[in-house]
Amino acid sequence: MNSTRRGILGLIGGGAVWAAMPAHALNGNQAVALVSATVEEGLATVNSGRPAAQLYPAFERIFPRRADIDAMARAALGPTARQLGAQEFAAFRQAMSGYVSRKYGKRFQEFLGARIEIGAARQLKSFWTVDSTAYLRGQTPTKVEWHVSDRSGQARFFNLIIEGVNMLASEREEIGAMLARRRGDVRGLIADLQRAG
Repeated sequence: MNSTRRGILGLIGGGAVWAAMPAHALNGNQAVALVSATVEEGLATVNSGRPAAQLYPAFERIFPRRADIDAMARAALGPTARQLGAQEFAAFRQAMSGYVSRKYGKRFQEFLGARIEIGAARQLKSFWTVDSTAYLRGQTPTKVEWHVSDRSGQARFFNLIIEGVNMLASEREEIGAMLARRRGDVRGLIADLQRAG
């Protein structure tokens, strides 16, 4: 998959498997509304004409309001997350949020003038999926599936499947490799995430 398709994650803000979670009041219309609002805000930012240096902070503000960062951080860190105290996990969560926003923010310019169609929602056990299609200049349409839950107390997306590629699983693999290079030192990983992206 090319960098542009991976860059779709920036519109937030992806084999991790979403754990079973209690059912809430979220319905398909609310899931679609969340995705539509995320896409609308992301494209408005891209098409604002601001330089790249100003786009990155803008997307760092969008990501925490639309994504379930806590769930994404726990999935990306894997079993190590359960070994962390609240303060250390909060530091990792914040570092990961900034890392993902900066990482994909570098590719946001590719979405200038893009069009994204939002499709139907369907329920999969404890969460909803919302289909969408991204039309970027000079490229074939890209299918994007959003996973949405209200486990956090509000409707938030926690994963994207882009042309069959699980973005949360990809991030887990990358962050796992970074942690391995640090020999399991989470503080070192946090420092790396703060510099990277």
